[in-house]
Order: sequence, then structure tokens, then C-alpha cells
Amino acid sequence: MRLENKVAVVTGGASGFGEGIVRKFVAEGARVAIVDINIAAAEKLAAELGSSTTAFSADVSSAKDMADIHSHTLATFKQVDILVNNAGITHLPTPMEDVDENEFDRIFAVNAKSVYLSAKYFVPTMKAQGHGSILNVASTAGVSPRPNLSWYNASKGWMITATRAMAVELAPCNVRVNALNPVAGETPLLKSFMGEDTPEIRAKFLSTIPLGRFSTPQDMGNAACYLCSEEASMVTGVCLEVDGGRCI
Repeated sequence: MRLENKVAVVTGGASGFGEGIVRKFVAEGARVAIVDINIAAAEKLAAELGSSTTAFSADVSSAKDMADIHSHTLATFKQVDILVNNAGITHLPTPMEDVDENEFDRIFAVNAKSVYLSAKYFVPTMKAQGHGSILNVASTAGVSPRPNLSWYNASKGWMITATRAMAVELAPCNVRVNALNPVAGETPLLKSFMGEDTPEIRAKFLSTIPLGRFSTPQDMGNAACYLCSEEASMVTGVCLEVDGGRCI
């Protein structure tokens, strides 16, 4: 029960890595607001996990929706201790010059602007209460970019730098900020990263991971639980690679 009496918000929490984080947090005693643009999936997960969760539909790139996430969480649980910026999107493997401008704008709105918006609404609350933990889900793509995913790579590199900048600024307020850098995993985004899901392409991806497997939602949940718990009270500004050795 490492997160007992804690309240967490997890964006993109209805599937993939976000679902793994939600499940681990609930198992460790947290109450969790499951935020997802797919409200049916969020409500299904909340119904399974019970009264310690609530489901909320939101587009994390919208200032109004982020403000609503903040107010909904406080109205439901009366506090917020942990914020996990997990929601993210990518583009299909494409030469950088061929990515559509609207697609570029959407990637940075969801992967980068959402972190700014969440800080705008959640950081004042965490400062006022004198504690908090923010976890940004970045990617090994921001450390060791893959070809033809250039703008996704860049958005995750932005998130890594933002994590460190936030950590330095918020440390005097006792608000810790860390990130996770997963390698590709069994999530809805996997097919988008690969372009198509075939045994040959999977084998090519796996050949770059020394441990020989993809990240799982359980891997991410375990790492997130540590970084957001009091066990990591001296850890801030860390971008932890959960990647089976890919970035070595």
C-alpha cells in the first residue's frame, strides 16, 4: 500500500501503459482519476476497479478540458497528490518532410502542450499544499531516435527537457517531477510506430532491445509506482529508461 491516501490523475489511463499505471496505483492504495478521450474505455476500467476510481473524458491539448480535469478531481477526491502525463500520440513512420503540418501540430499539442496545460492548473494546487509528484511519460525515442519518426522523437525530447526544467523550478516547493522513457510496448500505439504489425517488423524492433521483449503496462506501472511514492522522496528530475537496455 505504497500509495495509500494518495490521489492520482492519469491521462490516457484507459489503455496501454496508462492502464498499467492505473491498475498498479489502485493496487497500492491510491484513488485515481482515469482521464481518457475514449470515455467508454475509461468508464469500463473504472467500473472494474471500483469506487477508488472515477472516469473523465478529456482532450489533454484543450485548456478547458485540463481545467475541468483539475476541478473534477478536486470535487471528487478533495485533493490531488500525483499527476501522470501519459496521454500521447505519434505519426506513422514517414520521412520528416512528408509529415502533414496538421499532424505535426496535433503531435505537439498532445505530447507537449498537454504538459504545459497540466502544469498551469495542477502546479498551483501542489504548491499550495506543499507537496506533489508529477510523472511525464516520455520515450526512448527522445534519447535514441528512430528514423522516420522525427517529430514524435522531437516531442518526447521536449518532454524530457521539460521534466528536468520543471524539477529544478519546483524542488523548493517540495514538488517532484520525473519521467519514464519506455521502449515500444504492447499498446495501441505499437502498430503506429511500426507502420504495420508483421512478424518481420516485430523481429526488427525486438532486435534493438537487449532483453528481447517490449515494455509492458505492468513494467510501466511498477516504475511509476516507485517514482510517485515516498520511497523516491529524494528523486527528482530523473528520466528513467524502462527499455530492456535499448539506450545502452
